[in-house]
Order: sequence, then C-alpha cells, then structure tokens
Amino acid sequence: MVYTLLSISVAILAGLLMTRVLKPLKLPSVTAYLVAGVLIGPYCLGRVNITGLGFTTMESVEDLSLVSDVALGFIAFAIGNEFRLSQLKKTGKQATVIGIVQALTATLFVDAALLAVSAATNGKLTPAQAITLGAIATATAPAATLMVVRQYKAKGPLVDLLLPIVALDDAVGLVVFAVSFGIARAMVSGTFDFVSIFVNPILEIICSLALGAVMGWLLTQLEKLFNSNTNRLNMSIAFVFLTTALSMLEFEAGPVTIGFSSLLVCMMLGTVFCNLCPLSDEIMSKTDSWTNPLFAAFFVISGAELELSVFGDGLIVLIGVIYIITRSAGKYLGAYLSAKGTHCSDTICKYLGITLLPQAGVALGMCVTAQQLGEQGTLIRNITLFAILIYELVGPLLTKMSLKAAGEIQPMSEEVKNRRQTNLEIAKNTKNAPRERHEK
Repeated sequence: MVYTLLSISVAILAGLLMTRVLKPLKLPSVTAYLVAGVLIGPYCLGRVNITGLGFTTMESVEDLSLVSDVALGFIAFAIGNEFRLSQLKKTGKQATVIGIVQALTATLFVDAALLAVSAATNGKLTPAQAITLGAIATATAPAATLMVVRQYKAKGPLVDLLLPIVALDDAVGLVVFAVSFGIARAMVSGTFDFVSIFVNPILEIICSLALGAVMGWLLTQLEKLFNSNTNRLNMSIAFVFLTTALSMLEFEAGPVTIGFSSLLVCMMLGTVFCNLCPLSDEIMSKTDSWTNPLFAAFFVISGAELELSVFGDGLIVLIGVIYIITRSAGKYLGAYLSAKGTHCSDTICKYLGITLLPQAGVALGMCVTAQQLGEQGTLIRNITLFAILIYELVGPLLTKMSLKAAGEIQPMSEEVKNRRQTNLEIAKNTKNAPRERHEK
C-alpha cells in the first residue's frame, strides 16, 4: 500500500515537472506526461531498481491499472457531455457517417497492406495476424484527444465534430475487432464460432448502452436530493466510480458472454446525465477540475507501459512502420472523403483526419485479447505496442497543430499575458522581500 501511494505520487510529480522541462518546445501536456512515464518506467529509471522511485517492473505498472480504469471512466463521462441533443441535431449525422467510414477505411488500408506483406514474407506475418491488426487500426485514443482540447481550450466546428467521432470509434472498433478476430481465430483453430464473432459484440454494445442509460437516469434523479453543488459533484464522482465498477462485470448465459465496455457505459452515463439534468454544465466543469491530477497519473502510467524493447526486433519495426503509414492514410482519407460527402467545411475536411491519429488504451485492450492466438498473438501485441509508442508521442502534437491551423486554438490574449506577467512579478517580489529585510 505504501509503495502504491508512493508510485502514484511520483507519477504525478514526474508528469508535472516534465511539462516544465518540455515547455520551451511547446508540446502538449499529454506528450510530457507520456515522456515522464517512459523515463520513470522499467526501461529507464526503473533499472536502478529502487522501489517507489520509478516502476521497476511491468508488474509494478500493472498494479496501478485501477487508476487507468477509473481515469478512462471519467474521460468517457466527459466525452458523453458532447452528445447533447442540441448539438447532435447539428452534427449527429455527420459524426456518425464520418466515424464509421474513417474507421472502416483504416481497417481496409491496413488489411490490404499487411496481407501483401504476408504474401511477400512467406508467412512470417500470417493472414490471421494481418486482419487482426487491421481491426485494431480502427481504435483511436479519446483520452489524448480530450486532454489536448481541454489544455488549449479549443472550440469550434472541428472540435464539435471530433469528440463525438472519437467516442463512436469505440463502438465501431468493438464490432470490427470482434468479427475480424473471430475470423482470425477460425483460421488458426479451424473452427468457426458464430456466437463470439457476431452475437457477443452486438450484445456488449447493447448492454453497455443500456447500463449507462440506466445509471445516467438514476444519477439525475439522485442529484435532485441535494441543493449544494459540492454534494452534487460528490454524487457525480461516486457514480462514475460505481459505473466503472459495474462495467467490469461479466456474465455467462450458455454459449453467450454478456460483458460491457467501460468506455461505452460511462459515455452513455454522461450523455443521459447531460441531457436530463439542467445543472449538468456546471457539475461537468467542476468534475473536470477534480480529475486533472487523475488524468496526469493515467498518462504517466500509460507512458511507463510502453515497451521500448520492441525496437530491438527489425521485423516488428518494419511491419510497425507499414501499419502506422497505412492506418494514418486510411484515417485521413476516410475522414476527408466522408467529411466532403457530408458537406463539412474545407477546414474540417483538411484537418479532421490528422486529429484522429492518436491510439492507445482501446487498441491495447484489443491486442491483449489477440494473445488468445498464442504465439501469433505475441507478434500482434508487439507491433501494436510499437505503433502506440509512436502515435502517443507524436499524435497529441499533431492534434494540437491541426486544431491551431483550423483556428480553434486561439493565441493568448494580451489581457491574459499581462495578468500572467503581473503574477510572475508579484511572486518574484514576494520571494525577494525576506532577502531584502535580512540584508537590512
């Protein structure tokens, strides 16, 4: 317990300090947190083998998985706030079409490229591995995207469309991965399982949305019992914890497995709550302030999970580079064409695809499932880890640059600059005052 608390505090401190170190480079805080995680992870500071100072083993990183689960719950809850009916009337159709098309296009691009690699390498990459990696290509990283939007207070049509699409990716990815992985497993084992390929993923989506809707309605009713915004905030936080816990449950009903996606459940919780509760705007903004340290810890832990050892295998690097190039092309082209087809502005068509490149948690969960393929699953996991390492370090920066180029990150106003300068001068004078009195 002592070492767990020490590890969490070190993770948050390391992340915050790294934002100061990388400030001259004007990198997003997400990137700084990830770099901090790599530095205190098992491949850097962890090698010193001082428990608590860094993560000495991957097992010590996995011990903090609860922090990541809770953080993802709050991230999904916050994204649910983007599905207000008033907003969906404007962008709902566009977000749905673009979300599906860009995900499927990325899958098709990666499938085609890796199946060609499979044929060229005489089976070093099998067709089963190729189509599984193609399915993993659908997933994006809602956490990184949301953090960049929040840090720079990005606002505009592109952000309004981006966040619902990132959330929709989870549902699309679940279906595509279940079907592709079911086919891959049939290739390996020689048996076809209709239930695991089609029934289970559809049930998971339906059950996740239903559970989230029930919890959102219940939260709205319980909020009416309190007049204090502090108590309402506490109730909201408690419900995200409760909903995240419930989403981890799994039931067996004969051959059918009834499970939940924590991202979908908590996203639906936020969606129902923000549409039913008249005070949701204020409560959501207070929740955002409360969760900042939690998100910092989450991204540092995510950085520590990145396995640098994947760079030691030339085959993984080669396939990983092909995966990154084709997935990026698929995401960009799919977003561009579908945005054009749904009559989005030229700015959205040009920059939306770039903001969809980050990839992390959902893809990691998919590659863990892919390990059921045995030795073939290990290669899938390593290639995915290589891609996540690149995407997580570069993706947030590209997202920031795209939002800035689209005019949705505004430069700091003169008023804010003057206020910050005044605060710095006050702090400097306060620091020097005791020294001057001592000299007198």
